[in-house]
Amino acid sequence: MQVNPQIEESWKEVLASEFSSPYFLELKEFLLNEKRHYTIYPPGQLIFNAFRLTPFDRVRVVLLGQDPYHG
Repeated sequence: MQVNPQIEESWKEVLASEFSSPYFLELKEFLLNEKRHYTIYPPGQLIFNAFRLTPFDRVRVVLLGQDPYHG
């Protein structure tokens, strides 16, 4: 199973080793399985949306968190 998200090319270069790592492939398989049984957020096509919209060299700060108000 390959991970090839639709993201800006500069991010693909930075994250290439992560996308091919065993833990990331396991995470993808887990999410696909969860999707078969539950509704997950964000929808698959939006998981990497921030990486599609902003080139790596334009990022100054990254805030990580969970938005509990998805619906």
